[in-house]
Amino acid sequence: MIDKTKLTETVEAALAGTDNFIVSCSVGADNTIAVEIDSDSAVDIDTCAAVNRAIEAAFDRDAEDYSVEVCSAGITTPLKLRRQYVKNIGSPVEVLTADGRKLRGTLVGVAEGEPLRFTLRTEQKVRPEGAKRPVLQSIDTEYAADDCKYVRPEIIF
Repeated sequence: MIDKTKLTETVEAALAGTDNFIVSCSVGADNTIAVEIDSDSAVDIDTCAAVNRAIEAAFDRDAEDYSVEVCSAGITTPLKLRRQYVKNIGSPVEVLTADGRKLRGTLVGVAEGEPLRFTLRTEQKVRPEGAKRPVLQSIDTEYAADDCKYVRPEIIF
């Protein structure tokens, strides 16, 4: 069985000195290695290839057969790490709360400390007293990431 700790150390060493970071690193029961990386700027194919080569150099295929998949976090992949939330401040996101509400808004902040909390700005129609028509009002609400099924960047065309 592939040692996950050694795998994580190998990937971290391959990403050292860059703005890339590990989102997830796993080893399946059938020795399928899956590594997902992200970046504060952008992940390119050369980075994924370099991580793949580092893994293949660290683990002997003759001693143990395995397969490797190194990919970047997709543009609509749910956010998992605080660093990803911080990177997406100011971006539109879609949130599915634990109670099943789907919200769309702008990620406007990430609180320090644990557990991970973020602030979502949504637009809601509110009718001011005495007004005939409702107006849009921005409302900032803080959520705990643990209380959400997912938070993912939203692509708006």
